[in-house]
Amino acid sequence: MANQTLTSTPEVPQFALYGEQSRVGNAEFVHIELIETRSRLYDWHIARHTHPGLFQVLFLFGGQVNASINDALWQRSGPVAITIHSSVAHGFDFSQEAQGYVLTVDQNVVFTVAENHVDLYSSLFIEPLAIDLAGVPEIRGRLESLLQNLIVEAAWPQYGHTLMLEWLARSALLLLVRVHAEHRLADQSGRSDFELFSRFRAEVERHFKQQWQVGQYADALRATPTRLNRLCLKLSGKSAFDITQDRLILEACRKLTYVPASIASIAYELGFQDPAYFSRLFKRRMGITPKEFRRHPAKMEEG
Repeated sequence: MANQTLTSTPEVPQFALYGEQSRVGNAEFVHIELIETRSRLYDWHIARHTHPGLFQVLFLFGGQVNASINDALWQRSGPVAITIHSSVAHGFDFSQEAQGYVLTVDQNVVFTVAENHVDLYSSLFIEPLAIDLAGVPEIRGRLESLLQNLIVEAAWPQYGHTLMLEWLARSALLLLVRVHAEHRLADQSGRSDFELFSRFRAEVERHFKQQWQVGQYADALRATPTRLNRLCLKLSGKSAFDITQDRLILEACRKLTYVPASIASIAYELGFQDPAYFSRLFKRRMGITPKEFRRHPAKMEEG
């Protein structure tokens, strides 16, 4: 449904959490609650406000919400995630059957991350987003599990409590980053191209052990090898052949790491008739032999 424009309000109250004036003292503050926990107290109406220094994500898995976001009114039904920067004035009117979570994190949780990944979450909060979760049931399930674990951890603090809250919150945010990136890729590339690429990746998962050729994948997808290859280069930077080989070698790495079988047995299981050829291919793509890799599994590259 199209967003509507609201008349801006001159003064917007500031809260730590809605209705609470106390400042957050923890630099890595993470708070999680069910939508109904606070909304029921206010007759399902949360008036416009801001959270200085805090970022918020509304995870709506069922029901509806009319969200006042700055000067716009968003009308959304679950499942959807709405992201809100600390400076964004926002308010919510929920339907009484609304189900989901409200995740609030200090800005340090968003910006203080591993080296070279400082901007990992920035795409979620540059501007308010409504990220549709209807088309990603697997991600939705993982999000619900993470958020439920956050609820449990918040209710029963144990050793490493702060770190656990931080890790779970960042994991949920990272899943949202992935969904948002896929949505943007689909919009930029054209929905039909992205769907074909997704179907190709699914076929690779089903047939990589059979070592299908690119032509076989193209036939299964009712596309030409040339189109499939160009699409893979456009969306992943790799040829269709390289994608199939990467998946095969990734599986080899996993088995060499976790399965106590001989290298020859692993080669046969992955569709190689000649274990020596498997070893040569593995070294060409990984830089070391399977035997050397097994001694140093930390060299595994899943990128």
